[in-house]
Amino acid sequence: MGIGDKMRGLASSAQEGVKSSTLSFFHFTLRFITGILLGLVLGLIGQELMGYGTFALIFVMVVVTAVILKLQSSWSFGQILIFDLICVLVGMLLRMYILVAP
Repeated sequence: MGIGDKMRGLASSAQEGVKSSTLSFFHFTLRFITGILLGLVLGLIGQELMGYGTFALIFVMVVVTAVILKLQSSWSFGQILIFDLICVLVGMLLRMYILVAP
C-alpha cells in the first residue's frame, strides 16, 4: 500500500464525511423550518382566539418547534416533505372555509 492509496483513502473518507454532514445539516434545517412555521401558525391562531401576549406566542412557538424536532427526528426527507405538503393543503382548506363561510 503506497502513499497514493493512503491519500486516495483519506480523500474518499473526507468526501464521505462532508456528504454525511451536509445531509445531516439539511435534514435538521428542514425539520427546524417546519417546526418554526407550524409553531408560528399555531401560536398566532391561539393568540387570536385567546388573546394572549407576545411571551405566550414565543413560548408556543418554542414548544411546538421542540415537539416537531423530536417527532421528525427519525423521518426521512420524503416523509418530512409529505408532512409539509399535508400541512399546506390543510391550511389552504381552512383558508377556503374562512372565505366561503358567511
